[in-house]
Amino acid sequence: MAAGVALHAMRRRVRLSRVAIWTLIAAGPIALGLSLTSPAASTAVAAATQDPPTNMVRTTAVADPSGYAQLFVSAWLRSSADDVSSAQARLAQSMAPRVELPDPVPAAQSAPVSVTAVRSAHRAQGAWSVTVAAQYADGRVRYYALPVAADRAGTSFTVTGAPGVVAGPARAEVPTSVYGVSVPQGDLSSAVGEFLAAYLTGAGEVERYLAPGVQLTPVSPAPFTAVAVQQVSAVQDVAAGEQVPANGTQVRVLAGVEARDADGRWPLAYELALTARAGRWEVAALESGSAQRGGAR
Repeated sequence: MAAGVALHAMRRRVRLSRVAIWTLIAAGPIALGLSLTSPAASTAVAAATQDPPTNMVRTTAVADPSGYAQLFVSAWLRSSADDVSSAQARLAQSMAPRVELPDPVPAAQSAPVSVTAVRSAHRAQGAWSVTVAAQYADGRVRYYALPVAADRAGTSFTVTGAPGVVAGPARAEVPTSVYGVSVPQGDLSSAVGEFLAAYLTGAGEVERYLAPGVQLTPVSPAPFTAVAVQQVSAVQDVAAGEQVPANGTQVRVLAGVEARDADGRWPLAYELALTARAGRWEVAALESGSAQRGGAR
């Protein structure tokens, strides 16, 4: 009797196990269907399948052909119609197949010392106008404007017409300087002078003049043997004070310096940001084209 009861209980457990297994198998698709029909799932699916926002428009940067125009004018001015096989003539003709070569007289000193693109204007789809300046050994500067075509990808260019001699760009008015506060001789001007001496001549370590967290590499090799501050102007009035202000006070200054080397004297200018800390001024940024970690440009 005991054995029969045990056998019956074992068979009952097997049946229950089978029921549980089939229940789990059946619940899988049902649970999946319920999850897909739930409001949260419907929202997620709709968000994933909806069209991208209309304000997200892919744009392609338009390539500026100034360098191409500069190279062409340089080759064109150094070529001659009497020698179409020269390297300069072949280069000019490859860049502008429809443009005639110049015909200078044999004794003419027409080759420029340098050629520089000074202005470019995007006229229309693929059409540009570039102005190039050619400087000659006697100091003359002649400006040439020429049309350049670019493909849609901005990877191919061609000069579509002969250059035209034009007037140079007009000189713009000098804006009023923001550095209107004159800084007298004192802690601030001394800090600026010592920093620039270390930066340009290698006299001392640059790091000792920098604010915490600022890293700035000096010019190497050092280009000058001496640097002297001629004038310091600031944006903030506090820069003209006799005492170093409270910690964290920041000022922006423009320093005019005189640098000397074996070749002569060079007037230079540097924009700096300084911060007051522990009774001294520390350089927080060199804003004249050098980037450093921990400060602005």
